[in-house]
Amino acid sequence: MKESQIHRRITIVLQLILLLEVIVALWNQQWFTATITTGIILVTLAPFVLAKFFHVYIPPIFALMAIAFIFAALFLGEIRDYYTRFWWWDMALHTTSGFLLGIIGFLMVHILNETEEIGLHMKPGFVAFFAFLFAVGFGVIWEIFEFTMDSLFGMNMQKAMLGDPSGLTDTMWDLIVDAVGALIITIIGYFYIKKGKKASFLERWVTVFVRSNPRMFKRRKNRKNRF
Repeated sequence: MKESQIHRRITIVLQLILLLEVIVALWNQQWFTATITTGIILVTLAPFVLAKFFHVYIPPIFALMAIAFIFAALFLGEIRDYYTRFWWWDMALHTTSGFLLGIIGFLMVHILNETEEIGLHMKPGFVAFFAFLFAVGFGVIWEIFEFTMDSLFGMNMQKAMLGDPSGLTDTMWDLIVDAVGALIITIIGYFYIKKGKKASFLERWVTVFVRSNPRMFKRRKNRKNRF
């Protein structure tokens, strides 16, 4: 079986689990859980919607990573209460989010840098810096979302504890591990651009994305040295 088929099947399994959760919640008249889980299902469809409307081919491994993260963060974390059951769950997911958002930020600037029509020429340091800020910025937006949900709906997304009812400690640790994850991926991305050597998973993932979307990566002729 091809690797892409495995990724697609895992994605479908995760979505079917969410659908089953909605059915069970409706059966038990757990309206809030059913609503939240339905929202999660819609979020997992985002990669496919983006691919359709923006005419971008998203490799199955990218879609699977996004959906698996959403599944782990919102379904297992919030609905199944993994954040409370496992003390490390929140930190692990925030580190991973920094990692994944760093990849997205890196790819965004890489596309701009390599597209003939746009004509930008950004150095590796700026690309890495943008990817880092992109990831950390989304981490801040997520913390604002958690604060809003807690304030308006009485939830505990900020994980307020006995010694810290404001949830400030949780928020700061979330932002710290977001930054750590983003920093790791941007360092790898920096050396990928600067040296052009294929030695890490990031190069392989970027290569897959570039080859899957050739029209987005029209190389400019007679390019100057970027260093």
